Amino acid sequence: GPPVRPTRRSAGPRVVPTKKEEPLPPATSQNIPTFYFPRGRPKDTVNIDAVITKIERTFAQFPHERATMEDMGRVAKACGCPLYWKGPLFCCAGGERTGAVSVHKFVAMWRKVLQSCHDDAAKFVHLLMSPGANYLVQEDFVPFLQDVVNTHPGLAFLKEASEFHSRYITTVTQRIFYSVIFYSVNRSWSGRITCAELRRSTFLQNVALLEEEADINQLTEYFSYEHFYVIYCKFWELDTDHDLLIDSQDLARHNDHAISSRMIERIFSGAVTRGRKVQKEGKISYADFVWFLISEEDKKTPTSIEYWFRCMDLDGDGALSMFELEYFYEEQCRRLDSMAIEALPFEDCLCQMLDLVKPQSEGKITLRDLKRCKLANVFFDTFFNIEKYLDHEQKEQVSLLRESDSEGPELSDWEKYAAEEYDILVAEEAAGEPWEDGYEAEPSPVDQKLGSLRSPLAQRPFFEAPSPLGT
Repeated sequence: GPPVRPTRRSAGPRVVPTKKEEPLPPATSQNIPTFYFPRGRPKDTVNIDAVITKIERTFAQFPHERATMEDMGRVAKACGCPLYWKGPLFCCAGGERTGAVSVHKFVAMWRKVLQSCHDDAAKFVHLLMSPGANYLVQEDFVPFLQDVVNTHPGLAFLKEASEFHSRYITTVTQRIFYSVIFYSVNRSWSGRITCAELRRSTFLQNVALLEEEADINQLTEYFSYEHFYVIYCKFWELDTDHDLLIDSQDLARHNDHAISSRMIERIFSGAVTRGRKVQKEGKISYADFVWFLISEEDKKTPTSIEYWFRCMDLDGDGALSMFELEYFYEEQCRRLDSMAIEALPFEDCLCQMLDLVKPQSEGKITLRDLKRCKLANVFFDTFFNIEKYLDHEQKEQVSLLRESDSEGPELSDWEKYAAEEYDILVAEEAAGEPWEDGYEAEPSPVDQKLGSLRSPLAQRPFFEAPSPLGT
């Protein structure tokens, strides 16, 4: 049967005070203690020589005191690092160029790291970043994630399906940037991760959990294979020519045309995407789709709220005006009319939404207003998602608030969606098996729907290798 659904969530974010990105000029008085530590606060207790001795002892067990990639797990432990730092450690010492790294080269590299980087975030950024940079870009994560794919027991079934490796790596990379942007100071969506942002995020705790958790699907925040499978299947259904790019007509078909055409236009306007493909060719990549789908299925997270705010802020002035709200609501009204459903007049809808959000300034809604509001998902769906708008209308606001107030290890909207969709994919794979044995019953309407979902899977041969069950 399908794997056990995730029952717990990864460690929550640590609350770290925001730090300035630039150091202040030196003070004239010598009595003011240093308070800015961009590479972590130095620890008096670290005995660098003792660490180096332990590393040298570990290297002494290898032929010619040279470590291959297979040896790096033991070296990582000697360094006092989590197991899955082994790939970055190997690459930073030059191992990927020569296939092995000598004790002298490794010790020189690690001594320099220990002298200049004083916490895990600073060390990890140093290991992954390009020479001369002080931040991480998406490409920097590829060697690290490739090692996770190659060696994590929960992904062993992917070993032979190499065409899946880059898709999984792209998905996890996008999820890292999607999540870490929440901890960003400048909110610029620059495509870079600084040491301070990584320090405030949950990413390094999740990297440490890779060692402890054999079932990668339990790590729902970044690494879950089931989540990747759902995202990629959804993309495949829309990408009819399978060039890994989709246009606005493709995206409009998502969830049976639930999202308004005006919002689809905004997604392709460059408001929430980077790169020339969108502007030049009117297409978005698989990486862009990862951001879209997570934002669409969980509109309560800070990043998704910002995603949709950017789309609705037509003039980019940092506030949603009544004109902008009416622009999106007009299409909703037309769509409701075509379904023979009477739409609320805009003035009444506006009163409801202002009552819901309670903006600080009259006549406009800011990003801060929406992040304070616990029902941002209801606000957004009212203006551009007809299916979810009607679903919210069925529920009373009291029950919606009760849902949003629940504390504890409750699954997020994204986790619930991914679990449900994954179960559907597994069920339709199972439903298809008897047909291949030479008999076929008259499909019911439900079976037909499952069959239409299944057909994209059946058409792509490399989906046969890693089935959704990972067997």
